[in-house]
Amino acid sequence: MDRRSFLKTSALGGSAAAANTLAAPAYAQGKRTLTMVTSWGRGAAGVFDSAQRCSDSINAMSDGNLTVDIKAAGELVGAFEVFDAVSSGQADMYHAADYYFVGQHPGYAFFTAVPFGMTAQEQVNWYYHDGGIELHDELGEIFGLKSFLAGNTGAQAGGWFSKEINGPEDFQGLKFRMPGLGGQALGKLGASVQNIPGSEVYQALSSGAIDGTEWIGPWADEKMGFQEITKTFYTAGFHEPAAGLSLATNRDVFDELSPAQQKIIEIAAAEAHQWNLAQFLANNGAALQRLQSGGVKVLEFPDSVWDAFGQASQEVLDENMGDELFKKIHDSAMSSMAASSAWLNQSSGAYTTQRDRVRG
Repeated sequence: MDRRSFLKTSALGGSAAAANTLAAPAYAQGKRTLTMVTSWGRGAAGVFDSAQRCSDSINAMSDGNLTVDIKAAGELVGAFEVFDAVSSGQADMYHAADYYFVGQHPGYAFFTAVPFGMTAQEQVNWYYHDGGIELHDELGEIFGLKSFLAGNTGAQAGGWFSKEINGPEDFQGLKFRMPGLGGQALGKLGASVQNIPGSEVYQALSSGAIDGTEWIGPWADEKMGFQEITKTFYTAGFHEPAAGLSLATNRDVFDELSPAQQKIIEIAAAEAHQWNLAQFLANNGAALQRLQSGGVKVLEFPDSVWDAFGQASQEVLDENMGDELFKKIHDSAMSSMAASSAWLNQSSGAYTTQRDRVRG
């Protein structure tokens, strides 16, 4: 599928209508303003920070020749409408989690997370040294996008629940917020899966519209205030062992930029990725202690639930293997993950186990 065919056959609907309200990019004395739409509420801990970091870095490194005008979710287009707005040329760039757009192509999941997939280190190994960035680009060509990883939350938590989960049967009929292929897997366990923008999750959980939610992890979840609603928190999840965030620029816009400006965007995205991953990991430990001090019960899923997660996740992956590009991305990612983990488990994994044992 090429971009023209996609634009003819896709239903942009409300997103296109909303995006049409955007002003055209501004040019003055050789300077350019790029409108960045995001999937994040303004100020959302970590995720909006990463988008802001990209914006600020592009502005600074271009010495004023590029100015990124950053928009939070809902300010110009909705959280899940940013892909169509940029692909259609109505906005210049987006910052989001690409697994929000598995409806456009399921291969996008790998550039955020797939269940039982890569850790953050394994993901960047694949992305920068084992074919991932080229596959991101191949996928983006279909939709007229030039994309880069531009943030990472690290391993995400299992989430917040209105009740404890003692077995797979407890997911039957459970109204739960989880995007991406992980959400599809949870649906196979009988859950009623909701894909709700981050800015709306607190209200949905508070009102009882959903029975539980995953968001990110202790620090970002504490900022969202979920501990005010329920005290049942599962720390480890199957769905996002790392969650990459992406900065995507309309390909026509990107191609019009000078090589130096293109490199600025690439470097800003890569720097934001590492800065953002460190931000989450530096804050999660202290946040978890605060949550526990506030009465939150920290739990782990039993083995029977993990087994059910694994079976459902494999079914979801298998169902998408008929798509040639999905299979190509899947096989590349899984091959790289196996090679990386073989060394990481025997080096840093073995070391941290012994370090913790020796230090008590």
